[in-house]
Amino acid sequence: MKTLLALSLAVACGAACAQTPATNPMPDGSRDMYVGLGVVVAPDYPGAREKRVNALPLLQLEWSNGMFLSGMSAGMHLSRRPDLEFGPLLALDPGRDQDGSGNKVGGATPVQSFLAGREARVGQGLEGLRDVHARLQLGAFANLYLTPSLRLSNSFLYGAGHERNGVVWNLGLQHISDGLSPRHRFAVSAGINLVNRNYNASYFGVTAEESVLSGYSAYAPNGGLRDIYVGAGWNWALSPSWMIASTARVTRLRGDARHSPLVERPANFSISSGLVFRF
Repeated sequence: MKTLLALSLAVACGAACAQTPATNPMPDGSRDMYVGLGVVVAPDYPGAREKRVNALPLLQLEWSNGMFLSGMSAGMHLSRRPDLEFGPLLALDPGRDQDGSGNKVGGATPVQSFLAGREARVGQGLEGLRDVHARLQLGAFANLYLTPSLRLSNSFLYGAGHERNGVVWNLGLQHISDGLSPRHRFAVSAGINLVNRNYNASYFGVTAEESVLSGYSAYAPNGGLRDIYVGAGWNWALSPSWMIASTARVTRLRGDARHSPLVERPANFSISSGLVFRF
């Protein structure tokens, strides 16, 4: 169950903050598999005021040779040391269209003023802006266990954005509580995302042509710190095979991303929960 917390936190962090499941030595030729379905409430796009409810597929597979598939990322553990994890990493950046982030599954229902409980002001949205297409990102991860339950995570991904040259570097700290209850596991995480200018230009920039079409002021951001975040995950084992996986996450945009004219609310909150079956 401990390794599924990586999937739960990955859901909370999004594709650009790919989480890797912990090394889990298994007999040769074996595999561990989680599948499920849930719901997620999240902003239309980073910095949006309006939130939506979407269906959320949950998937995680691990093989004894070190390969894994977790959410929208995949990779391979190459280290045999229990306190060190590293290896190649692939992740899908879902992109963004004029309706918001591209990681929606099924129908989407607007949630007006999810936090404040009053009617939200609808901003200009993304009409007139160029779509950011889904991209396959290539990179690597390297995680260090400071203690058996405290992990320093580090991942680097290249390939997002309009020209496939956006870079996202995630640095995080994760703590997993194992001994509180045999049926319940809790995790907390915190971290930062650093991006290059090409990534920020794709997601937070406004070209002169887009300015005319959208009404936003032209904006050319530089790279640097994109956001800081804190998250929490909770797995509740209903039986040896069934569990409920839930997450919550607060993100605050920083740097040039924060000052983009597209940003209506710099601090965003997302929450998800789903029923998972373990094979």
